[in-house]
Amino acid sequence: MLDFTYSIPTKIHFGKDALDFVGEEVKKYSSKVLLTYGGGSIKKNGVYDKVVKELKESGVEIFELSGIEPNPRIDSVRKGVKIIKENNIGAILAVGGGSTIDASKFMAAGALADFDPWEFISKGKPMSPAIPLLSVLTMAATGSEMDNGGVITNPETKEKLSSGHPDTKPKVSFLNPEITYTVSKYQTACGSSDILSHIFENYFNQYGSMYMLDRMMESLMKTVIKYGPIAMKDPNNYEARANLMWASSWAINGFISSSSKSQWTVHPIEHELSAFYDITHGLGLAILTPRWMEYVLNETTAHKFYDLGVNVFDIDKDLDQIEVAKKTIEKVKEFFFDTLGLDSNLKEIGIDDKYFDQMSKKACGKKEKIDGFIELSPADVRKIYEMCLED
Repeated sequence: MLDFTYSIPTKIHFGKDALDFVGEEVKKYSSKVLLTYGGGSIKKNGVYDKVVKELKESGVEIFELSGIEPNPRIDSVRKGVKIIKENNIGAILAVGGGSTIDASKFMAAGALADFDPWEFISKGKPMSPAIPLLSVLTMAATGSEMDNGGVITNPETKEKLSSGHPDTKPKVSFLNPEITYTVSKYQTACGSSDILSHIFENYFNQYGSMYMLDRMMESLMKTVIKYGPIAMKDPNNYEARANLMWASSWAINGFISSSSKSQWTVHPIEHELSAFYDITHGLGLAILTPRWMEYVLNETTAHKFYDLGVNVFDIDKDLDQIEVAKKTIEKVKEFFFDTLGLDSNLKEIGIDDKYFDQMSKKACGKKEKIDGFIELSPADVRKIYEMCLED
């Protein structure tokens, strides 16, 4: 249970001068780089100009791929791979949030593959080898800047699935909290939800965990709960943005999951919502999480909810364990829906039960179950989706 190998080789430049190192770091890997980004917000906030300036001053030739979607599509990956191969590009610099970085991970592996990059998903081919990937983070949420996993969507098959390999982990990431000042209230709220969900996925572990790691996870949760709302009310609050950005990285870089063997649960269930309805990932997680908590709560699992309630939400430790657990779930709802102001059910965002059977089966995968905090079948997952239709 407590046996693990931990490696986090990503080099981090953190702070107001982080982007000053972009050129020299990229140059170490290649004199040609593919610059990937999304809808163009980096051109409005000055990040694009700063990155291009640093690259040019270091003598790096720049090729670009813009328009990477919020739920990144496999077609964007194919476009990137084509540019890389046609121009003999040796590295990728992803400038954006999790979507841009995730798509770039698939490009990095696809650049050295002789098959269509969707086969990393459809046929389970390893994402190795890969050309070097570096990232400039523009939003605190997914932690993609410091892990090896990526999620990609295929609209044709209505699939949103993940893969990864140590070779696709960013070599260097540049984290300047000031860049996130322009992130909207809504996206800040969704990002906070995503960070918390990453922690919950490891915290609720059926196989037991390490005391030290549980306390670390609780500290990360308290950080998000404290600073998420502050960043929403005061977007230019450097302390809030810095804490969210660093918490995002440590929520998923492998440190807190060292002793966790349970399969993630809420993420694969949410991926089906994003695949079928293209909703914001963090919003889907916020709607699903408290319903999943209600569904899995019983006498056997209550101890984890008790710890969460007492250590994170300051609920009276002398209350009955189940009572504390129920109050804890209410606190989670209150944070997502009242404090962060996110939509509280699927009906509010125009989703009904039309695809629930398909989504439930896909969420459980080939094994037809999710072996998470408690084991879930497609029937269980459907019930959780149904709970999300109500307030």
